[in-house]
Amino acid sequence: MSTTEEFYDRLAAAASLEGDDAAVRITATYEPAAGPGTKVSPPTYPGPDAPRNASDPYSPYVIEDRVAPDGSTQKCVLLDSRQSQANRCEEALQGAIYDGRLSLPHLVLELETHGTQVTITSLTAPHRSRDAYFRDALASDGSRFDETDAGKRLLAGEASAYYASAPADLVYGVWDSHRKRRIQTKFPRVYSSEIVGLGTQVGIRMAGRYDLLTGAANVTGGDMDWDLTEKGGTKVSEIGLGPIPPQRGPGGVTVEAIRRDATLSFAGLARLSLGDAATSRAGRAVLGALALLGDRLAFGSPALFLRSGCDLVLTDERMTWVGRRGEDPFELSRADALALFQIAVDRAASAGLTWVDEPVRLRPMAKLQALVDKVFLTSPEEGE
Repeated sequence: MSTTEEFYDRLAAAASLEGDDAAVRITATYEPAAGPGTKVSPPTYPGPDAPRNASDPYSPYVIEDRVAPDGSTQKCVLLDSRQSQANRCEEALQGAIYDGRLSLPHLVLELETHGTQVTITSLTAPHRSRDAYFRDALASDGSRFDETDAGKRLLAGEASAYYASAPADLVYGVWDSHRKRRIQTKFPRVYSSEIVGLGTQVGIRMAGRYDLLTGAANVTGGDMDWDLTEKGGTKVSEIGLGPIPPQRGPGGVTVEAIRRDATLSFAGLARLSLGDAATSRAGRAVLGALALLGDRLAFGSPALFLRSGCDLVLTDERMTWVGRRGEDPFELSRADALALFQIAVDRAASAGLTWVDEPVRLRPMAKLQALVDKVFLTSPEEGE
């Protein structure tokens, strides 16, 4: 077992494609918390434009044929997408920041609406630091964020600017698609993870609810100000009362196995220029360590909650260096990953690549505040 310093040395070399290591590969297997053969609930993609599976175009699940590790073709269901897995890593990093276990540059937009505090960060916003929330944000001095020093550097699209203000963007990918510029900044993710179920059978769900108000009259008004009506109006179900008629629909899936496949691409890291050769080398090592830390914080526990009906138990996990000489297994705990990340940050600082641990704090422009105020009390259906 190598020391953390030795692990760092190997990671720093690999992240600049020095040596034989091409990637880190993580393979994990899970089973449902209720036991093998019990149902799990995949994510659903409703609507006519949603992705469909070839065998059942009306299913809300993403099901496709894939080649399994043993070479056979199996029907597989997507249990957690690459985008969702990246979000889980970012949420785990955000949690570590809140807990005081981690210092990491990021953007924070703070606002209040209808007595509720809302915080959006570059680790939780859909487009990360390039999200429209930050486009329409103001710095503490009242200037538009895009016109501040940090905002201008991000607009320039240089990797070093992202390293200084939002380094996680360089790990999980970012796209500056909201500023309508001819040349848009795009950094593809260097870390990728996905969870699929192999050998899939789709189940059926029968749902319904008896209610005391079966056969009740119609009502007018909304949830809090409704009244009975003799004519017209809407069903009581519109205000949350009354029965739910029996209905049939997709009811989860059973699978033969559940597998998570994650990779950290050293070829992707090596493309990033953060200064001169020595500075870039040190910075790439930081980003590689950040990717491993996010993975360990999000997936390094014995259990995983994806969504209601999809609680998983870790049954096996294998982490390896991958290169032309094959695979070289290693272990990395959460504590080890935190220590590795700190070593990488310290080495980068010694090479002249520094950052400010405190986040960039922003507030919404008046028009963004007004928009949030308007839609905050609107249901998703009304918003659509």
